[in-house]
Amino acid sequence: MGERAVVAVDVGGTSVKAALVSPDLTPLRALRRPSSRVGGAVALGPIADLIGELAGGADVVGVGVAVPGIVDDATGVVRAAVNLGWTDLPLRDELAAACGLPLRVGHDVRTGGLAEFTVGAAAGARNALFVAIGTGIAAASLVDGRLVAAGGYAGEIGHVVVDPAGDTCGCGTVGCLETLAAAPALARRYAALTGVERTAEEICALLPDDPAASRVWADMVEAMATALHTACTLFGPEAVVLGGGLSEAGTALTGPVAEALGRRLTFQRRPSVVRAALGQDAGRAGAALMAWDAAGISPAVAG
Repeated sequence: MGERAVVAVDVGGTSVKAALVSPDLTPLRALRRPSSRVGGAVALGPIADLIGELAGGADVVGVGVAVPGIVDDATGVVRAAVNLGWTDLPLRDELAAACGLPLRVGHDVRTGGLAEFTVGAAAGARNALFVAIGTGIAAASLVDGRLVAAGGYAGEIGHVVVDPAGDTCGCGTVGCLETLAAAPALARRYAALTGVERTAEEICALLPDDPAASRVWADMVEAMATALHTACTLFGPEAVVLGGGLSEAGTALTGPVAEALGRRLTFQRRPSVVRAALGQDAGRAGAALMAWDAAGISPAVAG
């Protein structure tokens, strides 16, 4: 291929997804492999091989890698990624040495946020918040045009306490947002009320006719609004972008959350509350944007 391209990689506990991406962020080729483990940790060799397979025969100028956990975007060090078995891993340096290409590493939710802030639902905003709601909840915050990373520790909105008398979170704290608003919490609370096991998607489909579904959904909305009130007070976003699997609910999520957040705000900037525009493509687009940055090139979609 004559056109320059980058490789975007999304590393998960069970699989590694990668794509060859053009300057306009169009995927040219995509691959997916099971995550190979050595001694309980996801091995880097197969990830480097995957990058090399995509780069072969193409004019690849950079690589972007998105990973979960506590990730220091500036140094490319993964401080802790429990699902991957990594602690204090200098991922950027090791993968860059193996691939021989400029490479950036970023937290998966901040990577998705980067895409939404650049080419997605909050494109053009200088202050915005992206919240991914799925198995867990995390956020990316754009403040005065810059992503806030804090050495990898920023964005853990899922562990903001919204109910001090609530359930104990997996992190050990009582009443975290994730205990009320993450997808597993909705399923668990619905089962406790009804004795019936349903997914978060199924619970949403029962609205508004099922009283138990309405109750757990309303509790989720109020918990989200409480946490977002704190975020708006601290960061003053112009837009709040809701992503992740739960955002598939569309206006059934964004409408009630916007209303509940609006009731809480007084002097704060009142942001729009919108659904993520890129969906499952946000991580790939964000990793590609990091890759172009690593190469020192502005892609066709940026700016």
